[in-house]
Amino acid sequence: MQLANKVAVITGGASGIGLAITQLFASNGAHVHVLELNENVTIDSEADVQIHQCNVADQTQVNQVLESIIKQHEIDILVNNAGIAHVGKIENTNEEDMDRLYNVNIKGVFNCIKGSLASLKKTKGVILNMASIASSIGIPDRFAYSMTKGAVLTMTYSVAKDYLADGIRCNCISPARVHTPFVDGFIAQNYPGQEKEMFEKLSKSQPIGRMGQPSEIAELAMFLCSDKAGFITGTDYPIDGGFIKLSN
Repeated sequence: MQLANKVAVITGGASGIGLAITQLFASNGAHVHVLELNENVTIDSEADVQIHQCNVADQTQVNQVLESIIKQHEIDILVNNAGIAHVGKIENTNEEDMDRLYNVNIKGVFNCIKGSLASLKKTKGVILNMASIASSIGIPDRFAYSMTKGAVLTMTYSVAKDYLADGIRCNCISPARVHTPFVDGFIAQNYPGQEKEMFEKLSKSQPIGRMGQPSEIAELAMFLCSDKAGFITGTDYPIDGGFIKLSN
C-alpha cells in the first residue's frame, strides 16, 4: 500500500495509461479523483475512485472541480496525464490543430497545476506530468504534438525549481509507443486490412522489439509519486524500450 490514504487527482484517468495509473494508485491505498472529459465513463475498481466530468482546457471548470475535491480533503498527488495527439508536419498543421493541442496538452497542465498548487503546498505534495520521447528528440510527422510535449517537459523543470522551498516535487515521464486502445484504433483507421503487419512494424520501432504496456508506465508513476521517491524532483524519466539512446 505505497499510497495509503494519499489523495490523488489524475487527468484522463479512465482510459489507456491513465486508467492503468488510476487502478494501480487505487489498489495501493490512494483516494483517486479522475478528471475526464466524457461524463459517461466508468472504471472497474473496488477501491476508492471518483470520476469528475471536466474539460482540462477550461480553467473555470478545472477550478470548480478541484475546489470541490479540496473541500473534502487536501491534494497529495496531481498526475497530468490527459493529452491528445496529432499527425503531421508544419505544412499540414493548421491553426485549429495548434489551438486544439495547445489547449489540452499545455493549457490543461497549466490549469491543473495552478488550481492544485495551494493544496499541494499544504501537503508538500507531488506533481507528475506525462511528457513524451517527442519532448526531447525529433519524431517525424509530429510537429504540433512534439511542440506541446516539449512544453510539458520545460514546465516540469520550471515548477520543480520554483517550488523547492514549498516541499513540492515535480517530475515527468516520457513514454515511447505504448499499446493502448488508441493505438489499435489508429491502426484500424489508417491501415485497414493491414492491422497485424502495422502493429508488428510499430512494435519493432522500439529497439527492445515491442511496445510498452500501460501497467509498466503506471508502476513508474506510482514510484515517483510515493515517498520512496522523496529525493527525486525536476527530472524526466524516459520509459521507451531504448528508443532515445539506442535507435539508429
